[in-house]
Amino acid sequence: MNSIGFDNDKYLQEQTAAIHERVQRFQKLYLEFGGKLMFDYHAARVLPGYDPNVKMRLLQKLKDQADVLLCIYAGDIERKKMRADFGITYDSDALKLIDDLHEWGIEVLGVVITRYDDQPAARQFRNKLERRNVRVIIHRATRGYPTDVDLIVSDAGYGANEYVETHKPLVVVTGPGPGSGKLATCLTLLYHDHRRGRSSGYAKFETFPIWNLPLKHPVNIAYEAATADIGDYNLMDPFHQEAYQQSVVNYNRDVEVFPVLKRIFEKIMGGKSLYQSPTDMGVNRAGFGISDDALVCTASRQEVVRRYFRYACEYAMGLTESETVQRIERLLQVLGIRPEDRRVVEPARQAARAGKGNMGICCGAAIELKDGTVITGKNSPLLHAASSMILNTIKHLAEIPDKIHLLSPNITASIGILKRDILNGKAESLNLDETLVALSISSTTNPSAQMAMEKLRELSGCEMHLTHIPTPGDEAGLKRLGVNLTSDPNFPTKNLFF
Repeated sequence: MNSIGFDNDKYLQEQTAAIHERVQRFQKLYLEFGGKLMFDYHAARVLPGYDPNVKMRLLQKLKDQADVLLCIYAGDIERKKMRADFGITYDSDALKLIDDLHEWGIEVLGVVITRYDDQPAARQFRNKLERRNVRVIIHRATRGYPTDVDLIVSDAGYGANEYVETHKPLVVVTGPGPGSGKLATCLTLLYHDHRRGRSSGYAKFETFPIWNLPLKHPVNIAYEAATADIGDYNLMDPFHQEAYQQSVVNYNRDVEVFPVLKRIFEKIMGGKSLYQSPTDMGVNRAGFGISDDALVCTASRQEVVRRYFRYACEYAMGLTESETVQRIERLLQVLGIRPEDRRVVEPARQAARAGKGNMGICCGAAIELKDGTVITGKNSPLLHAASSMILNTIKHLAEIPDKIHLLSPNITASIGILKRDILNGKAESLNLDETLVALSISSTTNPSAQMAMEKLRELSGCEMHLTHIPTPGDEAGLKRLGVNLTSDPNFPTKNLFF
């Protein structure tokens, strides 16, 4: 079956040409990178075949012409906002991004902490960077924004923030997520440049929503699902329709802010406006890379279901509000799909029901392999459901009979004694992290365990579902294996702390 719905090479060619065209308009172009610069797993899930690091491949081609600035919102540092696909906070993700860029041969010119107000956690982050010789630029909230354009575009507005001297014709401005202050940073530098008599411009590197797909195309609805927690929604760009008589898709924040943004451009540039619509601002050729629309539609519907389960779990844990769950439920209705349309959901629930009475709370897990095979597992006094399922799966892949054990009883007994008698744990059953350690130790003396362990790499990208919110040890192991995990919004224990 064809599993490729996106042509990375065509996309790279189209996007690179579009960026070059924008750069040539100005002495310097500030290019805001919307979405994730690296490891864009959302795009990879909704556009099968999309390289999660394709933007980095593009940036590497442009590195001789580009400086890179990284923005992070001080409020996100303070409230420890998480990047869900890695399970790390935004400040940690910023540090990781600096390291990752360095590995690609690209150096970050500096880190801009936006809307800084001497927050304790943001101040600590600033100190950490500066003591590692990373340049930090502090930008406070812009006075007058968003209504008082005269104050915004003045020495008391954008002019009050520090100028960053850049050296190349392209300045890439990125951040760990939405709301990082990338646009404000670009406009601040644009203001300072024009005060210095430099002809600078602005554009936005976009991936979603895809402007030349229909408003209700599953790819664009999947974008709404991904941003349901911040209330983003797609709409037709009225400014583009008025200026060009062309119907294109954009999203609410860009459309809502555009009248103000246009006045800011005109104020900075002495009466001229850079663009006639928010869609004009974007450099987005992702739609031209789609090679199999039917496959992309199917993948996007599945992504909306994944987002439903994620937000339902976040609501159960108190991390989001009921409105977020209601938004995602409406998107399911728009697409005419249900949570149970995710193929691994019912098998996981059946596995949990089959284990009823085994322990206080019964948990099930299911994974769908690349060939469509579904493997399940359930919890027991020895193993968590995720651990049981992973062992069953790698035995299947290695064609090892069920009666052959992969884990040495001596090793599992020793881990149980450590957890119970030395670390004073309440449960002896092995979470996935512990199971993988036990498997690696067993592989030194058990050829079957060695064969099975080598199959773990084949699980990356497989779809998986748990009937409960994963424990930290299960979640950490599953993230490292690279599975696309969802779970029902149930807790694995009756204890409040787990």
